[in-house]
Amino acid sequence: MGESSNSSSASYIHMVHHLIEKCLTFHMSKEECMEALSKHANIKPVITSTVWNELEKENKEFFEEYAKGKSKEDRMSEEETTQMLQKMISDSSKGAAKD
Repeated sequence: MGESSNSSSASYIHMVHHLIEKCLTFHMSKEECMEALSKHANIKPVITSTVWNELEKENKEFFEEYAKGKSKEDRMSEEETTQMLQKMISDSSKGAAKD
């Protein structure tokens, strides 16, 4: 594996991290986030889960509060989720093309 594959996998992980943060702003659970990224961004659930777990380790207090504060009323509809994720993916792919 060369230098370029390491940087591309790092940027991929960074993109997944960014998408998870967006899911958090929309009060999604880990499972909902995994499903949404799989469906709309073609990211394997195991990758989303792994990155989510790392974020949880690094930000224990945040995730404890997040789990307590989540309520069904805060969630977006499926259609809103789809639109938001498609916009984020197109935005992040535009950003990646510039690199």
